[in-house]
Amino acid sequence: MLIIPAIDLKDGKCVRLEQGDMDKSTIFSEAPAKMAAQWAKLGARRLHVVDLNGAVAGKPRNEEAVKSIIASISADIPVQLGGGIRDLDTIESYLDDGVSFVIIGTAAVKNPGFLHEACDAFPGHIMVGLDAREGKVATDGWSKLTGHDVIDLAKRFEDYGVEAVIYTDIGRDGMLTGINIEATVKLAQSLTVPVIASGGLASLEDVKQLCAVENEGITGAIAGRAIYQGQLDFAAAQKLADDDS
Repeated sequence: MLIIPAIDLKDGKCVRLEQGDMDKSTIFSEAPAKMAAQWAKLGARRLHVVDLNGAVAGKPRNEEAVKSIIASISADIPVQLGGGIRDLDTIESYLDDGVSFVIIGTAAVKNPGFLHEACDAFPGHIMVGLDAREGKVATDGWSKLTGHDVIDLAKRFEDYGVEAVIYTDIGRDGMLTGINIEATVKLAQSLTVPVIASGGLASLEDVKQLCAVENEGITGAIAGRAIYQGQLDFAAAQKLADDDS
């Protein structure tokens, strides 16, 4: 089980949002590359990077910060990146820069054909991010709730050839209330591709609960606010995940 530190980029800084609200951001570092190096030193085996400005703008806005993050860590630590990815040229550019996995979120829901094309063009490098509230998928930075059932949509995207599904319970993200284990397991059981849990990871107990259901197809969990505020010791969490796996 991978515990994956999140580095959310806003205006070139490492921040965390509350409930996806760009106006409710806390700056944790002015130097995202140093933060990436710190997580790597503590044992991170993958990083989750989000271009928040890009997600709003619909095109990359923190390219230099992304490049600096990749340059600051070992080449054997993959970076999975999302936020504002709307065309194949952007994907190609990020992969050329050293990003290992590109995450398509809102664009996958609004334009499934684009996701299909991306999976065909860059096999093994495309993940889909599904953000949901009470089983229904949300888009546009969580501001719009669609009628799409998260499991139905995930199955469809699995058929396209996505490498993994990142599932976020948006009611819990940034709130430190624990992972929605039940919903994450339900999704993982319906798919053959890996599921990465996101939203609410807050304690070693959460890590234990995730490890207990790892064999359902949950291969990782993204850690955000809890590791930045010190409520969750990242190194201890990854060690526990390794020991329990």
